[in-house]
Amino acid sequence: MAMTVVQKILAKATGQPSVKVGDVVEPKVDVAMSHENGALVINQFNEVYKGTGLEAKVWDPTKIVIIFDHRVPAESSKTATNQRKIREFVAKQGIPNFHDIRGDQGGICHQILPENGYIRPGYVVVGTDSHTTSHGALGAFSFGIGATEMASVWTLGSVLNVEVPATIKVDVDGRFPKYVAPKDLILHLIGKLTAEGANYRVIEFHGETIRRMSTSGRLVLCNMSVEAGATSGIVPADGETRHYLREEARVTDELDMVTPDPDAEYDSVIEINASELAPQIACPHTVDNVKPVTDVAGTKLNQIVIGSCTNGRLDDLEDAVHILRGRKVASGVRMLIFPATWRIYRQALKRGYLEHLMDAGAVIVNPGCGCCLGVHQGALGDGEVALATTNRNFKGRMGNPNAEVYLCSPAVAAASAITGVITDPRKEG
Repeated sequence: MAMTVVQKILAKATGQPSVKVGDVVEPKVDVAMSHENGALVINQFNEVYKGTGLEAKVWDPTKIVIIFDHRVPAESSKTATNQRKIREFVAKQGIPNFHDIRGDQGGICHQILPENGYIRPGYVVVGTDSHTTSHGALGAFSFGIGATEMASVWTLGSVLNVEVPATIKVDVDGRFPKYVAPKDLILHLIGKLTAEGANYRVIEFHGETIRRMSTSGRLVLCNMSVEAGATSGIVPADGETRHYLREEARVTDELDMVTPDPDAEYDSVIEINASELAPQIACPHTVDNVKPVTDVAGTKLNQIVIGSCTNGRLDDLEDAVHILRGRKVASGVRMLIFPATWRIYRQALKRGYLEHLMDAGAVIVNPGCGCCLGVHQGALGDGEVALATTNRNFKGRMGNPNAEVYLCSPAVAAASAITGVITDPRKEG
């Protein structure tokens, strides 16, 4: 039976020769990730054992990864208490893969996992965060689950009642024009599919554009696949996957380079010519409200954000520096930079990127997610407008339902920082 990448992964994870779309399976989990919401998982996990007289023990502490990133450092006594609760649980359970609030190992969960070698092609990865879809960039079937489901995973080591999803094949060919990037590609695709167009499906990326794309760019695509409703995004493992895992993540063990069968059946096929793309903007208050930058150019801005699990990597900062070097952020505009991890922060520091950004007037903030979701650092005031390289712009995002958030690439953000209005980087770069 011909299978897609995800079908092959689920077949292996359930010990079957094949699975078909619609089958309900219980795959074994290779990586289970939580961040501060691990406190909720702990509550549910303890409930599983309540009244049994059994000691509450996770199925395999080496396969659990816990990362503090959403509220770092803690912004309230409640958060600090929950973080303490998680630290105590980690110690009691002997969980070795814990990334606390530290400058030598911390950062945003969806960047920590790949750069530390936790992800492999062919893995089943679950996380208590919707953007766990990111890790399909390395050929894993990776998706978000709730706290109760994660408690079950911690207990059993498998995910219950997973329906094998259909797959949408996206074939991308051509070369990106100047100042067009993977973020523009995924925004264009979300606009085309709509926010529900990939519900209960996987988006599998193919084509010469994808084969040339770095893992950083692939992470952008898979990260935001969920914004089209997808269960997961995935890039079949190839030479770039192997290069990243060997050279960046320092993985030395054998890799299972899962690829789809040539005659695999897809729910639909979407073809995109990258050379025809322009910089894209997702306008308030939905991610699928996508327009070319020229349609919204001139929109006045109060805050610009570059960073997050979507666009906080070294190449994203480099794109911004290329435009901002020797120039200034417009008067009356705040510009915040959130590198995705402390490793990226250090790399950007050594290359002089952070100095150039500070000289331009940007504020460099510690790695974290607080600004993106609006609980910590960078909240917006009533009536304010933000332009961000983050992944969501729903009403209330960045902490204020009376503000507006537009989404874009780092190049658009940097060009707009100079003018104080949404700007086409092809004109200002």
